[in-house]
Amino acid sequence: MSAAVLLVDLDAFYASVELRRHPELHGRPVVVGSAGPRGVVMSATYDARACGVHAGQPVGRARRLCPQAVFLPPDHDEYALASTGVMELLHSLARKVEPVSLDEAYLDLAGVPGDPLGLARHIRAAVAAEQSLTASVGIGPSKLVAKLAATAAKPNGLRAVAPAEVADFLRPMPAAGLPGVGERTAELLGRFGLHTVADLADTPRATLRRMLGAAAGDQLHRLAQGVDERPVVPYRAERSLGAEHTYPADTDDPEVVERTLLALSGATAARLRAARLAARTVTLKIRFHDFTTITRSRTLPEPVDLARDLHAAAAALHRGLHLQRARIRLVGVRAEGLVSAAGRAVQPALGEREHGWREVERTVDAVSRRFGDGAVRPASLIDHRPTGRPGHPGSASSVGGRTARTSGEWSIAPSVDPSTTGRRTV
Repeated sequence: MSAAVLLVDLDAFYASVELRRHPELHGRPVVVGSAGPRGVVMSATYDARACGVHAGQPVGRARRLCPQAVFLPPDHDEYALASTGVMELLHSLARKVEPVSLDEAYLDLAGVPGDPLGLARHIRAAVAAEQSLTASVGIGPSKLVAKLAATAAKPNGLRAVAPAEVADFLRPMPAAGLPGVGERTAELLGRFGLHTVADLADTPRATLRRMLGAAAGDQLHRLAQGVDERPVVPYRAERSLGAEHTYPADTDDPEVVERTLLALSGATAARLRAARLAARTVTLKIRFHDFTTITRSRTLPEPVDLARDLHAAAAALHRGLHLQRARIRLVGVRAEGLVSAAGRAVQPALGEREHGWREVERTVDAVSRRFGDGAVRPASLIDHRPTGRPGHPGSASSVGGRTARTSGEWSIAPSVDPSTTGRRTV
């Protein structure tokens, strides 16, 4: 195991962080999920999972399955803080660390002195001592084996698979456990009697290519043989940033949609500036009441990092669809084609003042850092309830039976007395 891959997977991460903050809930089923009739489960303790609750499930169904559970809203800032602590530990132990999510990371052990099992035990003990969290760890000769070994070790376990043991380890596993085998692919494989990795490994590659297509068939054949040549990548540049919002009830009001797009554009632009990135392409995502989803994109003449520019492109894409009161469930804004904004000279558009929107939005960033997200926002979003987290702009409901029109004017939201009606524009 001198050249091995190690995967650290934090157990029931979001729920475990909540238990760390609320020790009185230990021993009770806990579910973390978004509030509202369309909220989904982000994480659940193993007590709740025993009742059939799992991530991605509607919160309403989770309540019916486990009415005795404690349901908590997510706190993304707390989860990011816990994740940062774990990732700093891992980076201190290995030169090549590839985080794949807040609660998962691969380590390349090539050149790392010592015994991989000893290192895994040290990581689990340190995570428990420093973060009061449990981690399951898998070790194998590849990412595939390390991932499946960590899954087999859950919860709070350790599993190492040597190269000579890979075939015996993989063959009994369900085919659905392999990367890229989703629900539909698993159903298709099942119709042909292919239920386990052994079934796939014993199927000729040509047969899998006919069933799934050349690329998918080849990949599945390699994985079933235990072949996975993906390296651990220490740094992966973010290819896109974005935010989405699901409405509590379907909306067919185009003005409500455009106000939501403004909020989403603001959240996305703030993340771009924080990462010192700019976007060449803006993508609009719309999901209708029947879950049909469409996307439309527009490439801009110059990379942008301002909410004003993102919203202008997203709103133009929305208007160009001519939806005619279509019932919309979800909208999203995504910035793509990212480039570094560090040192990039910004050329004002013809007729534009030298000091304008860029200074306004940078001022908004500074105020938000000091007073919290939502302290300053466009005037048309005053009735939005800010959540304090990028990507969750609040519901785009109307006030007093009227929907405010989208505006580029920024206002200071009341932070002391919620009944205050006066606003000062920035």
